[in-house]
Amino acid sequence: MKKLCANAPQSQLNPNVQGLTASSTIAIQERCRLMSLEGRDIYKLGLGQSPFPVPESVTEELRKNAFQKAYLPVKGLPELRQAVAQHHQRTFGIECSPENVLIGPGSKELMFLMQLVYNGDILIPAPSWVSYKPQAQIIGRNVVPLTTHAKDEWRLTPEQLEALCKEAPDRPRLLILNYPSNPTGRTYTRTELKALTEVAKKYKIIILSDEIYAKLNYANDHSSIVPLHPDGTIFSGGISKWCGAGGWRLGVFVVPECLRWLLDAMAAVASETFTSTSAPIQYAAIKAFQGGPEIDEYLMHSRKTLKALGDTIVKQLRAADVTVLSPQGGFYIFPDFHVHKKTLRARGITTSAELCERLLEDTGVAILPGSDFGRPPEELTARLAFVDFDGTRVLKTLASLPMDEEIGKEFLQEHCRPVLRAVELICAWLPQKPPGS
Repeated sequence: MKKLCANAPQSQLNPNVQGLTASSTIAIQERCRLMSLEGRDIYKLGLGQSPFPVPESVTEELRKNAFQKAYLPVKGLPELRQAVAQHHQRTFGIECSPENVLIGPGSKELMFLMQLVYNGDILIPAPSWVSYKPQAQIIGRNVVPLTTHAKDEWRLTPEQLEALCKEAPDRPRLLILNYPSNPTGRTYTRTELKALTEVAKKYKIIILSDEIYAKLNYANDHSSIVPLHPDGTIFSGGISKWCGAGGWRLGVFVVPECLRWLLDAMAAVASETFTSTSAPIQYAAIKAFQGGPEIDEYLMHSRKTLKALGDTIVKQLRAADVTVLSPQGGFYIFPDFHVHKKTLRARGITTSAELCERLLEDTGVAILPGSDFGRPPEELTARLAFVDFDGTRVLKTLASLPMDEEIGKEFLQEHCRPVLRAVELICAWLPQKPPGS
């Protein structure tokens, strides 16, 4: 009798997943954990996980609802969908009804379902979050990268979008737009968004707007693209970044009425896959979206800390001849080490992956290569997530200080030392430029 080997040949794998490996953000976190167990000092600037705790009022709601065990409606708890609709109207000026809200176990899962039910090209500006492209490839969608440039501050321009679409004006397309951006930390102005929507309307492009970092816009003046293109934009968000609840896995889509067919198709697939999102988490999330003074203060302190820390490490890196833009939201920067290209090549480092690998081995600092975010391998860019600090301690200290007190270098040295030390190690590790270079 022929024995079925546990190690099935590659031919039995779906071609779309052959060669697929773990998401680089997840893989770097596991590698850091293993290196820490070996006794090494590791600075975790790889995985983009909020350093701040879930607000206490939201955590208390989870405690109260731990007994909830029923399967909830596939589209989400009605009370939560109502809270999300009201929150989006209040916060982003998005007019929507609860019927147009879909709750899922993380926005990542909802994005996957969206790409599954939508039949068309997936347009992805690069650099972009590591999972957009693999999700499309798993499903078998045609991915069209849109290469952005540092001179445009890594933003997609309407001219780029127009140039692509006019070649085949009637082709169905879904544009994934993310801002404040993971990995660059940059965002769009209302004027820039309006220019993009004009092209989207002209070519009937559906926009999937990933605004999960919206409430971490440092100036607290985030402009959602949805009111500018209400009939063609799907809002993606959740509570993982601004509410510190990544591991709770709760994501939100707000879909316009004229795209209800997409929402209904996603819900149908959800009913055959994850069924419904965790009941206790949904009940607790109502409080998060209802907000209140405690959550407003929590967000104010979070933004204040991230801005001060981001500006400080950008200054450190620029002093070491690293090209980098200041972040405008979230907790990422996207440094470019091209100035050190010749001296790094002398060390055998010619790609962003090699740069990050050697940096981790030599210094214990974990960052991710730009190639993981859709950039050319030889481009010496990387994503740095400045999250390796105790956010609970930060918030507790700030609560005891005057509201208008600035966060200075002393505060950051005391409360965010691992991040600052990691950047010091990066700068010290970089080779000195030869005279006259």
